[in-house]
Formats: sequence, structure tokens, C-alpha cells
Amino acid sequence: MAIKPHKLIQTWRWYGPSDPVSLQDVKQAGATGIVTALHHIPHGEVWPVKDIEERKAIIEAAGLEWTVVESVPVHEAIKTRRADAGKYVENYRASLKNLALCGIKTVCYNFMPVLDWTRTQLDLTMTDGSKALYFNWTDLAVFDLFILKRKGAEADYSAVILEKAKKRYEALTEQELEELRINVLMGIPNEKEIELSALQNSIDEYKNIGFEGLRQNLSWFLNEIASVCEQEGVKMTIHPDDPPYPILGLPRIASTKADFEYILKSVDKAFNGVCFCTGSLGAGQSNDLCDIFDLVKDRVYFLHLRNVTKDEEGNFYEADHLGGDVNMYEVMKVVVAENQRREIPIPFRPDHGHQMLDDLNKVTNPGYSAIGRLRGLAELRGLELGITGLY
Repeated sequence: MAIKPHKLIQTWRWYGPSDPVSLQDVKQAGATGIVTALHHIPHGEVWPVKDIEERKAIIEAAGLEWTVVESVPVHEAIKTRRADAGKYVENYRASLKNLALCGIKTVCYNFMPVLDWTRTQLDLTMTDGSKALYFNWTDLAVFDLFILKRKGAEADYSAVILEKAKKRYEALTEQELEELRINVLMGIPNEKEIELSALQNSIDEYKNIGFEGLRQNLSWFLNEIASVCEQEGVKMTIHPDDPPYPILGLPRIASTKADFEYILKSVDKAFNGVCFCTGSLGAGQSNDLCDIFDLVKDRVYFLHLRNVTKDEEGNFYEADHLGGDVNMYEVMKVVVAENQRREIPIPFRPDHGHQMLDDLNKVTNPGYSAIGRLRGLAELRGLELGITGLY
């Protein structure tokens, strides 16, 4: 029997009751699903059913659905496979069981060491006056060499970047250096910022683990939670590294087509899936997004759609959703084709957005202001409809 054509599920990341963007705002933007997490629970602790049900009730009272969990954080003890890793794996398994008990079965996570997504500037002014997130190698080198003062950091940068970083450092004020430190170390909204000392300790630890060790630890983790995921019907979706290359001496294992081929083959089970993020993968100089999607499409259970513009040095800023270097039309075509093949549609969210219009005068979570994402959702919705004809 032919599958009836359907649209992608339109979702929106919401950081909970303290988010400046309300659920009513989300509903007015046209999204039907919510992507959220219990950020008040420390990493590694079990998510209680009571807390999950409370959050779910708030979302449903607004006429929306909790579609995806982003994220159930993977504790550093698991990523590094320390002696106490087993305790945190058991807690993770318990959280997954509790989420499934509440009917929430798609979980996004990442396996990036210590830091989540990293940017060096959170308010790059665009030509139209809106503001975007920006990653600049020279500024990262300033942080690495002169703020973190990582031993051997010079070897990770070209002579050109090292010279630029020296001049840039000498020109920055103490306030600007502090701003750079905050930007690089900034964590997920409502979660604790990483401290310099903790970052340095982690860098030393991961130096011994390396690329091969980290991806073996990922395979171990996935095998450890496999039985729960299969019994409860939970789909795990790993988010690509952001940016998709090693930084600050830390290894990256989810950045390229080869990385994802390894991840899916190392634990070749249906629960082991991918969050296909066009912005993260699009920042890679040699990543062919449609080619990567073709490899992982059977295991894509969640989509982040955003765009980036990058230069020859690998610096990039987050562009309009239909602008930038990612050919969103071609990406949407292959996404739509895969979605039409499925019985259950794929959820996506407009990932990040420019701070613009009235939001320029408000305090917003970086990348997560309302109007920029509303614009992105509208553009992506229109692009999908133009391709599918499903009005």
C-alpha cells in the first residue's frame, strides 16, 4: 500500500519556562512540536518521571507536543570512560526509560568533548543590521594562546593565523578579552559555564584518549544503552560536531562522512541514529551535505536546518536559512524524498536565527531569538511546500 504523502514535522527549540521565547510565541510561529530538555538537572543525574511529566504538561497545555529531547547530556565520565563511567551509564539508561514511559522517544545528544557548540562572537553585525553567531580562527587562537595558554597550542595554527592572533591580542582591551573568554566557554542556556581550569584538565585527559579512543568510547556507550533503546523504542540521534573539526587540542569524531559511516557501522542497530545538522556539517570545507545525507538517510530521525557562509581560512558566520554556502534547495529535495518514503514524518527545527527587528532590543539566548527563527521556519516551510506541492 502506498504511503500517503506528508510534510515534515515543524518543531522549535524551547529552553523551558525561563526561555524569553514563550510557548505562545512558538505557536504563533507555526511550529507544532517542541524540542526541549530538563536543563535544571545536573549532567549525569537521572531525569525523574515527575519532572518529565511536569514539562510535558506545560507544553501540551499550550496546544503543542514534546517531540524531541535535546539533549540528555552524556556525562564526561562516559566520554572519557573513567572508572565511574558505569554509574553514569546506568543513570542514562534510567532517564531513557523514564522518557519512554512518558511517550518521548526521540533523543538528540552529542559526543563533543567538554564544550558544546563553539563560537568566538555572538553578535556579528550583518549588512542589514541583524546580528549573527560567528566563528573566527584568529580569535580562537587568541583565546587558546593568550587566555587558556594551552601548552603546544602554536602547533595547531598556521604561521598566518599565529601572526594575526598576536596582533589581534595586542589590540584587544581587557573587556574585549573577557568577552572572548565568555563566548568560547559559553554553554547551553540555563546550564553552567565551563571554567578555564576544568577545560585545561579535560584537554590533558583527552590528549591521552585521542580520536580513536573517543570514538571507541562512543561505540561502548551506544552498546551499553542498546538494550534499553530497543526495548523502549527510543531513537538516539547524534549531533555533528560544531564546528566540525578539532579545536583547542580536543578530538572530534562526528564531523565528516567517514565519521558517520564509522558511527553507524560500529553499532549497526536501528536505534543508533543521526541528527542531520546542515549548519554544523556545512562549516566543514570538504563536506558534501547531500552525499552525507545519502549515506545516513535511513537513520536520520531529526533535522537541524540552518546555513553558514565560510571563507578560505575556515571562518564562518551563520547566514540566512536560504542563503550561505549550504544549498538548502538541494538539501530539502533529498530530505523531502526521504520523508515521503517514510510512514512517520521526520521532525525538523529552524536551527538558530539572526537577532533582528524588536529582538535587537531584548535579552535573548544566543542563536535562539524568536524573530530570526520565525523567519527561518517560514522560509523552510515555503521551500518544502514548493518542492512537494503539499498545500
